Amino acid sequence: MTCLDDGLAVVPAVRKAEPQLILLDIMLPGRDGLDICRELRTFSEVPIMLITARVEEVDRLLGLDLGADDYICKPFSPREVMARVRAILRRRPPQASGGLQLDAATYRASYAGVELDLTPVEFRLLHCLAATPGRVYSRDQLMDRLYDDHRVVTDRTVDSHVKNLRRKLEQVAPGQELIHSIYGVGYKLEP
Repeated sequence: MTCLDDGLAVVPAVRKAEPQLILLDIMLPGRDGLDICRELRTFSEVPIMLITARVEEVDRLLGLDLGADDYICKPFSPREVMARVRAILRRRPPQASGGLQLDAATYRASYAGVELDLTPVEFRLLHCLAATPGRVYSRDQLMDRLYDDHRVVTDRTVDSHVKNLRRKLEQVAPGQELIHSIYGVGYKLEP
């Protein structure tokens, strides 16, 4: 999970690494959330939930017309926000890359029609790599996406997860190397 407190930082952050979902406040310092939503829709289909103190119908209609998937007014229950997030993610089609199928809502993955038995960290690793096939991710970039609780682990932990993931993919697709090492840089997925 990434938290940004400056509206000017949102679009570059999404271009760098598209998240699964964005909770976007309309009244951000630096740049208005509605303007951010409008620009995000020019290049991304990431689900956007607007969160704001603006309760007027015209504000809700404008936000939804600009491409937001949901709009929730403050004050709100955190449980309601989480339920809405789960509902949005359930409606997203599973992500596919080649013969790879990923469903972020259920943490299920399959390749060539065969279910993969992945740990949550392995699923997040595969999901990150599959989001932009061919893109090379450094160990640090992958670490940021694998552990959202900011635990302290070495960058070589990623190597261990990649090794386990490769082994599990090799079991269902012998002879196919999907995850490639880029010497001195990191990893990429090439289905």
